[in-house]
Amino acid sequence: QEQLVESGGGSVQAGGSLRLSCAASGYTSRSDWMTWFRQAPGKEREGVAAILTSIGRTYYADSVKGRFTISRDNAKNTMYLRMDSLKPEDSAMYYCAAAPGVVGWINFFSDKSYTYWGRGTQVTVSS
Repeated sequence: QEQLVESGGGSVQAGGSLRLSCAASGYTSRSDWMTWFRQAPGKEREGVAAILTSIGRTYYADSVKGRFTISRDNAKNTMYLRMDSLKPEDSAMYYCAAAPGVVGWINFFSDKSYTYWGRGTQVTVSS
């Protein structure tokens, strides 16, 4: 069964760190593109970090550049998001997304580019 399962969310104080995980199974584990999105209440879902596994390239939203690190362990079929220097504005539900079968360039921060989504993990950062 194809699925994505996020974990690792929680509540931290500003300046703290968290590491999110996204376990992929089935067809989703072969996706070259995998991306983290987030959505805060009343706001649109936004792309945070993406990884193109075949060439080892990573991409970040300006709001998280220098603070977040995306990585992927293919042996474990798991993607990670290390989040440091967290700010209250990082509070959101975080989702992982995959686009198995897609080859080449995509608009990686557009949610329309992805066909598989996890259910999300909540991150809350207090000031």
